[in-house]
Amino acid sequence: MLYLTRKIGESIVINDDIKITVVEIRGKSIKLGFTFPPDVSVLREELYERIQAENRAAAQSDGDLLDSLAGARADIPRPDDDDASKG
Repeated sequence: MLYLTRKIGESIVINDDIKITVVEIRGKSIKLGFTFPPDVSVLREELYERIQAENRAAAQSDGDLLDSLAGARADIPRPDDDDASKG
């Protein structure tokens, strides 16, 4: 992790197109301003982690649904199966 010291009004630049500026300092709280391209996503870490957890849960439930559908489909006789038994 990189640690930097900045004062109010000072900035850092990341990859030429993301700029983070210290806007205000109140006690132990710091207000930051961000300038970045519209295609960049910026989230608070707790929101990012919650979204990732919800995505994992959704992927798991989709997988469970696909497994149950595959199992149910295996029980359905296929027309080709009947033709093969007549032959």
